[in-house]
This record gives sequence, C-alpha cells and structure tokens, in this order.
Amino acid sequence: MTTDEATKSEGEVQAAALAERGEDITPARDRGVLKVRGAAGRVLPFGVRGHVGWFIFLGGATLTASRLVFFFLLGYRLLPPCLTSASLLGQVIKAWDIGVATMKKGEICYLLCKPEYAYGSAGSAPKIPSNATLFFEVELLDFKGEDLFEDGGIIRRIKRKGEGYSNPNEGATVEIHLEGFCGGARFDCKDVKFVVGEGEDHDIPIGIDKALEKMQRGEHCILYLSPRCPGEPRGPAGIPPSVYLQAKESWEMDTKEKLEQAAIVKEKGTMYFKEGKYLQAVIQYGKIVSWLEMEYGLSEKEAKASDSFLLAAFLNLAMCYLKLREYTKAVECCDKALGLDQDNEKGLYRRGEARLLMNEFELAKCDFQKVLEVNPQNRAAKSQISVCQKKTKEHNERDRRIYANMFTKFAERDAKEAASKTAVEKAAEKAACEKKLKTPGAEDEEAEGHV
Repeated sequence: MTTDEATKSEGEVQAAALAERGEDITPARDRGVLKVRGAAGRVLPFGVRGHVGWFIFLGGATLTASRLVFFFLLGYRLLPPCLTSASLLGQVIKAWDIGVATMKKGEICYLLCKPEYAYGSAGSAPKIPSNATLFFEVELLDFKGEDLFEDGGIIRRIKRKGEGYSNPNEGATVEIHLEGFCGGARFDCKDVKFVVGEGEDHDIPIGIDKALEKMQRGEHCILYLSPRCPGEPRGPAGIPPSVYLQAKESWEMDTKEKLEQAAIVKEKGTMYFKEGKYLQAVIQYGKIVSWLEMEYGLSEKEAKASDSFLLAAFLNLAMCYLKLREYTKAVECCDKALGLDQDNEKGLYRRGEARLLMNEFELAKCDFQKVLEVNPQNRAAKSQISVCQKKTKEHNERDRRIYANMFTKFAERDAKEAASKTAVEKAAEKAACEKKLKTPGAEDEEAEGHV
C-alpha cells in the first residue's frame, strides 16, 4: 500500500467515526459540520485570529494530506495565502469559521465538513474535487483579539454577535449595559443612555465611546482598553448594547439642518475644551468639518455662515492638537483655516507655535512675522520671534560643533592614513635597495652601462 493509500484509508476511518459520534456544531443543526473535541483550553470568541493545523481532503479520486500553520480573522472568512484560488479568493470555507469558533487555546479536534460548508460543487482545482467532503485535524495554537483601530489601544472579543449590518454613528443615541473591571475587581456596573461622542458626560471612557461605532445592535463583547487610550482604566468592559437610534447622516440633512447642528456641536466642543477633554472636543469640531467642508450650491448667506463655522472649527481643532502634541495635524488645520482667511491672526500664530515645537524655526519665524503684519501690537508674536532667533542660533552653533568635530576626525584619519602610506612606501623602497645590493653582478652591469 502506498503512502497516499494508507493516508486515505486512515482518513476514511476517522471520517466514519466522526459521522457516528461527532457533535453537530452548525447553527442550522443540519450536521453539515461535525466535531469531536480534543484537549481543553480557553474559549475562543468571534473576531480573533487563530492558527490551524493538519487537514485531509476526502470524497474524490485524489486525496491530499497537508500541514500548514496560518492566521485568519474569524468571522470574516479570509483565505490563507497558501490556499488561494480564483473562485474563492478572499474567503475561507464556512466550516473553518464555525469549527474554530468552538475551540479553545491548545485544543486539538477533528472536523467533518459537508461540501456545502466547504468548496461545494466548484471544488478547488487541482487538489479538491467537486462535492468533496473534507476531514480536518485542527490544533488551535494561539489567538488574539481584534484590534479595532490598528493601534493596540482597543482590543475586542465578541461573545455574542449583533444583528444587521449597520453601526451607530457619531450623534446616534445608544442604550447600553456596562460592566467595568480593573485588576479582576469590578469598578462599574450600570445601564446608560447617551449620544455617541458624548460618553464622558456620563462617565463613559472614550475608548468605549469609540468602540460603539464598530458594534451592532444586540452585540455582546469584551473590550480591553490599554493605556494608549488617554484616561482609560486598565482591564476589560463587557458591553451588550440593547437599543440605539441612528443619527442623521450628512447626506440626509439639508444645509439649514447642518448649520443648526454646527452651532450646537461648536458649543459642546468649547465646553469639552474648557474642561481639558481635548479628544472629545476634537470629535465635536470634526463634525462641523464633515458636514460643511464639501457643501456646495449655498446661498450667499449660507456660504458666509458655513465659512464662519468652518474657520472656527479648524482654528479650534488646531488648538486641540497643540494641546495633544499632534503638531503636524495642528499645522494642517491652520492651513485649512488660512485657506478660508489668509490673514487670520489666530491661524498664523497657532501654525507658528506648531512649527516652533517641530523645530522648524525659520518657518515659525515667518508665521510670527506675518502675525505682526496683520497686528503690529501682538506682543506674543514679537516674543516668539525672539525665541525663534535664539533657537536658530543654538541650532546653528550645535551644527558647527558637530561639523567641526567631524572635520577634525576626518583630518586625523587622513593624517594617519598618509603616515601609514609613507611608512609602507619607505619600507618598500628600503627592501628594493637591499635586494639590489644583494643581487650578484649588479655592480658590473651598472659599470658596463656607464662605459
């Protein structure tokens, strides 16, 4: 018996055993995916990445036994690179989503999957034939939560999936049940209703406020908030939102509604800024930009009001980003503000501040000089010009010292190389002379040459 035949025989025996005593783990209970559980471990929730091991394809003339280790995002059906095919590119079979979701870390199990939960009638040439039943031996080596914003600040693990496909946007009213834990001890438990983006008014950490925009109605998940989220407690928070009311999207509001809402959120942003809640203020001012920046076809009165709100939003955003030490974003917002009003004193001054903090001294100096052109009485700008000059001088002196040391080192190195080269040349010349003196008949040949 060949190796392939032996593997096929073993796989068929295991498949038959699975069909007899396997647990039906499909949501429809149609025995499309059967599982025999293995070693115990930790429960694996949705929205995580897992490693999957051995698998065998059954149900056709050919049988392939392979081993691979790969990552995929559970619930999103991402195909591992080693199994890409033209017909199923970008997906894994349903059986993997269903089976791996029931596993625990370190568990080894066996899965038997009907064609409708695998590659169906299409198969996956050249290895998997049409209508193939698949048998898997799977080991879950590791998994990790879903990084909601790809910065490690908020990690989510879904315990129960939500309904539908829509998410609450900024301005939506949500109703949630919240439990907060830190170091294993519960520090918060409450039901609360609030507007997304204004959670801090109800003592809701901003990380949870941001995560709600990624959730669905009825979803129950665990959120891990790291210190990367400013002001967040360490530890998980279980959140099953029950109700939310979707706020109007930008395209659903007419110009009048946008201008009315802009006035409201501007006041909210100012309130947050005065309280030192700069991230929350950014959210409010950002709404004005999203509503009005691309608004066209306005009347003269509406255009004037829109530009006024946008100018205030960009200037206030710049100030928030200065407080948050995000100087590049502050410069960008000032550029936007100056695009609306090129001689705006606040825009020029705040851009100068940001550039000074970025060590762009000459550019900062130019901004402060423009401030004085607009308002010669601005003492702060005069003071900042002196700071720029001082910083520029210090920077130039530091550069001179660095380059002076660098040139000194280069000169020393060149002198050493020259000295070494001279010594080598002298040694070579001496060796040549000694060799010439020791060569027999050298003096006679020299004498004959002279005659």
